[in-house]
Formats: sequence, structure tokens, C-alpha cells
Amino acid sequence: MRSPKKWLLLATIFISITHILPFYLLITTSFKPANDLSSKWLLPSTLYLENFKNAWVQAKLGQAFLNNVVITVISVILVVVLGALASYPLSRFKTRLNKFMYTLFIAALIVPPLTSLVPLYQFVVDIGGLNSKWAVILLHVTYNLPITIFLYTGFISTIPRELDEAAMIDGTSRVGLFFRIILPLLKPVTATVIILTGVGVWNDYQFSVFFLQKTETHTITVSLAQFFSSYVSNVGWVAAGSLISALPIIVLYLFLQKYFISGLSSGAVKG
Repeated sequence: MRSPKKWLLLATIFISITHILPFYLLITTSFKPANDLSSKWLLPSTLYLENFKNAWVQAKLGQAFLNNVVITVISVILVVVLGALASYPLSRFKTRLNKFMYTLFIAALIVPPLTSLVPLYQFVVDIGGLNSKWAVILLHVTYNLPITIFLYTGFISTIPRELDEAAMIDGTSRVGLFFRIILPLLKPVTATVIILTGVGVWNDYQFSVFFLQKTETHTITVSLAQFFSSYVSNVGWVAAGSLISALPIIVLYLFLQKYFISGLSSGAVKG
């Protein structure tokens, strides 16, 4: 029995190192000046903070950061609310229509967003959504709802139906039942949805680069991408900007991590 455990430990260590190394290189690069020719694996001898200042100013990260916050927060709220509301009847009422709708949502998971980019672009232009945050939010909500409904439906299935029956006997309406009893029980899977959706929307590039073309509407990823064409030699600026953009997501994950695994496993297994 020791041998399998040993290989499992080694595999865990290897996977952990492969995830930590890019972040380590990001830190070492962000604190080194452009004329520092030392190995990227070595820690900087002094902390060079100008990279953060230059990245913030040259990429206009202040406005980009605000755009990211607005798009991510609104998208996450809509995904959580709409996903939970849609999942409750799909989980509780096993009608043919609901089974068909659930299957349709799950089937949508296999459709890559890039395959529909051209008709999406034409659609956004036709509705006047180009260079507007609400159009990008609409796209994010659309593409994040299938996985959200999958997780919520599976998790709600684990909640005993007796709770519904007891509340209905006490005179609670279906709406009141959902918001007063069911929704508070969804904290683990809600944390999972917030992390998955938040990370995806915050780090999005494919939608932002096509639909947010004006400078004042750029998100962090689009703003930092400009350094690769205009400031090719200043890798430190890109590293510093990437580190700044990663901090909010790291804080969010640390805050919600105790719910993340339980919500993901419960929703996936029961779904």
C-alpha cells in the first residue's frame, strides 16, 4: 500500500510545482528592471517598483480595472441569480420539458465560444452593443449559465423535498420557499459558481478584444496585450500588470475556498 501512496505524493508535488513556477516567474520578472540580465529564476537583488507604476500608467490600468470590476460583478450576480432560479424547477419537477431543457443546457457546454464568434459579432453590431459593457456582460452570462445550471441542479437535488413540503404546509409560496429556505442552503455551490464565473470573466480576452475596441472600454487583459506590440522589451511591465490583475482573484479564492470543493463535488456528482 505504501507504493501507491508514494506515487500519489510525488504526483501531487509535481502538479503543485508546475502551478507554482509560473507565479514565481511572474513575481521575479515584475520586480526586475529591463536592464537586469540575471537569470529569470533568481530573485531580484532589489525591489524595482517602477514596473508597477509604468504598467498602471501606460496601460491605463485604473480605467481597465474599473471596467473589469463592473463587468465581472454584474456578470457574476446575474449568473448566480438566473442560474439558481432556473435550476430549482429543473431539479424539483422532472417533467419531459424540464428534462429536455436540462439536456439542452448541458449540451451547450460542448460549444466553444470561438466557433460562434463571427455571428456573435454581427449580432452585437446589429443591436448596437459594440464597445458597450452590457453586451459583453450578456455574452458572459449566456456562456456561463450552462455550467452554473448543471452545478445548481445537482446540488438542489441533494436537498430533501420534505423541506419544500413543510414550508408549503406553513403557507409559504414557491418564491418565498426558494429565497427563504433553498437559497441559503446553496452557499457551497454558490461559492463555486462565483469563483468559476469570476475567474473566467475577469481573465477574459476573446470577447473583450473583439467587442470592447475603444480605449476607455478596455479590460485589463486587452490593455496589457498592447505591451506586446508597443513595448516588446518591457516584459517587466506586463508581469507587473498581470500580478496586479491576479491579486483580486487570489483574494476571492482564499475567501471562498472552504466552500469551493464541496460545492463543486456535490453539484457534479449529483448532477
